[in-house]
Amino acid sequence: MAAQNQNDKKTTSSEEVFSKNTPSSMNTSPIDLGQIEVLQILNEHGEVDKGLEPDLSNEVLLDTYRAMVLGRAFDSRMMTMQRQGRMGTFAPNFGQEACIIGQVTSLTKNDWFAPSYRSFGAQIMRGWPLEHLMRLWAGFHDGFPPPKNVNDLPFSIVIGSHVLPAVGIGMGMNYKKKKDCVVVNYGDGASSQGAVSEALNFAAVYKAPVVFICENNGWAISTPTKKQRANQTFAAHGIAHGIPCIRVDGNDILAMMCATKEATDRARNGDGPTLIEAITYRMSLHTTADDPTVYRDEDEVKVWEARCPIKRFETFLTNKGLLDDDAIKETLESCEEEVIAARDKFYAMDPADPTEIFDHLYESVPKELQAQREEYLRRLREKGIDL
Repeated sequence: MAAQNQNDKKTTSSEEVFSKNTPSSMNTSPIDLGQIEVLQILNEHGEVDKGLEPDLSNEVLLDTYRAMVLGRAFDSRMMTMQRQGRMGTFAPNFGQEACIIGQVTSLTKNDWFAPSYRSFGAQIMRGWPLEHLMRLWAGFHDGFPPPKNVNDLPFSIVIGSHVLPAVGIGMGMNYKKKKDCVVVNYGDGASSQGAVSEALNFAAVYKAPVVFICENNGWAISTPTKKQRANQTFAAHGIAHGIPCIRVDGNDILAMMCATKEATDRARNGDGPTLIEAITYRMSLHTTADDPTVYRDEDEVKVWEARCPIKRFETFLTNKGLLDDDAIKETLESCEEEVIAARDKFYAMDPADPTEIFDHLYESVPKELQAQREEYLRRLREKGIDL
């Protein structure tokens, strides 16, 4: 059963949407893709399928556009700060803005979001201040807990480790008879983790209100999709576990919003989990410690430049009369100003207190750890650090 099954919606085959110009790292699957529905509403030229176009207000469309631009502005500034030595290792999201933003637009404040480490655009939409996220990426422990009244898990660094806890939250919602849901994302590489399969099975068996979003961005660091699995259609995990599934053009913000909306509605109605495979592409580095030119062909990247999620949405909004060149420029400038303001707030925050690193593990510090703490502090004083 596919997630998109409304009578007034038509679909195209996987081959029509994804096979044309698909780079070798994302070869199509040998299985029968006819079993799995595919959704694309806004193509790479900004042309919309009128039969599938969602009824969204102009305000929602423009707010969504700004969220995508703000995510990219944050991304760019964080890369600059890292290269200046003023930020820790960072995982950019360039080219995946639609995939990330589209997964949370249907969530309420009572719903939960369990992000992986490339989800800062969605976290911003969920209420994380930009300077809070900067604090997080800079390695401050107080950056990881979500802001007050934001039902998010801290993002996961250990690959796939957050998917099982997300299912646990969903099972808890059923236990408490709450009509809420959980959205959890993970990458194509994380799909090879046993915990992800366990999470899918638990969610299916207990009909947990969880929306799984597999962000298939072509590369698990340097491992291409074609080497990740014999079956490159990650949505097929849904078939294997008895979970409704769908493949979505992850660079199409409208398709991501519609697929996630239907999946979250299903979850809240007690119909259990859904698996969405979002086909997107990591245009930039895996992290700032990575050099993708070592393992992938730049011609592959150029193919996906034409599929930029922001550019195609800009074209769509311009054709609707909601954007023009001045509005695009104004949006970009206001987003950059917002990011700069957050950067300045971050720079003005107190530096880390090195004495705190022993304070959050034990209620009563063991003698051997206390001895290590004293030795650590002694060495800091020898280096002239004022404690």
